[in-house]
Amino acid sequence: MTKKYLLIVLTALALQACGDVGDRPVAMSAIVSTQAKTSTLKSVDVDAHYVTSGTVTSDHRVSISSRISGYIRKLSVREGDRVKKGQVLVRVDPVNARQALVQAEADLANAKADLQRYESLYRDHAASQQQLDRVRLRYKLTRSQAAQARNQLGFSEVVSPVNGVVVEKRLSKGDLAQPGAAILSLEDPSSLLVKTYVSEQYVSAIHAGDKVAVDILSMQRRMVGIVRQVVEAADAVSHQFLIKIALDKNSEAHPGMYAQVGFSTGTRKTLMLPLAAVVERAGLHGAYIVDEKSIVHYRQIRLGQKRGNKVEVLAGLHDGDVIAWAGEKPLQTGMKVQGK
Repeated sequence: MTKKYLLIVLTALALQACGDVGDRPVAMSAIVSTQAKTSTLKSVDVDAHYVTSGTVTSDHRVSISSRISGYIRKLSVREGDRVKKGQVLVRVDPVNARQALVQAEADLANAKADLQRYESLYRDHAASQQQLDRVRLRYKLTRSQAAQARNQLGFSEVVSPVNGVVVEKRLSKGDLAQPGAAILSLEDPSSLLVKTYVSEQYVSAIHAGDKVAVDILSMQRRMVGIVRQVVEAADAVSHQFLIKIALDKNSEAHPGMYAQVGFSTGTRKTLMLPLAAVVERAGLHGAYIVDEKSIVHYRQIRLGQKRGNKVEVLAGLHDGDVIAWAGEKPLQTGMKVQGK
């Protein structure tokens, strides 16, 4: 009989040890009463958002190329450098342009001499008006070609057309520059966009001029963007639509940053819990609910977005639940609370 009694005692002690040490229920024979704040949860309407991911990019991207052919003799900038409008970025060896100018000026000198000779012959009635007109036309053509060759020689220096940042460098010193082939790419950091894609089921509710919430996660900053363009053609594979969102020029964001965009899609019902009523244990969240006998019980919950001094409850609580917090004594399951 003694062994049987000892076994019962050990079993009871083991069961008690396995209980929730973080929130051990108060013994029913010694119910503790305390005053605490209480509130009845009610569903409220909050703004509903459709969140997408996007990338910050410049609205003004410029490709820098040479207008003449030649080897690059100077290229003093690299990716990340800031440049000013009018700054010399590239110098190209203008050998071909210089030779073209010499040839054009020689042709012009010949054409001018021919014109003077035919004008003299015409005055002496030794040349016809038609011959003089033909020579005069050739002179005008060669004069235009010489002027063009002089202009081409001036293109040996490539200057920046805008204030911007070098984001791509395709050629280096010693490479052969070709007319129209990109050497550098610049972006204007003062004119930024966020490019993102939205599902076809939401695109009809998005219009140019709409305000949207833009979160730059690396900066831990939220800002307001303006929908600038809704591209009306969907991607053939993903069936999503490109949306361009303008950022404020003082946003301090940089091209290439990751962004999250929240589009307003109306309202929805949810429960909002005071932040002070949230109990955190071992990385999990919970709250104390009050039953019809004013006894509190700990319940785990899943939280959503914070809104001011409240937080959204996604799971664990229901409309009409009474919650308690800020007791005169630390709350524990089994306590009896009196609201205040």
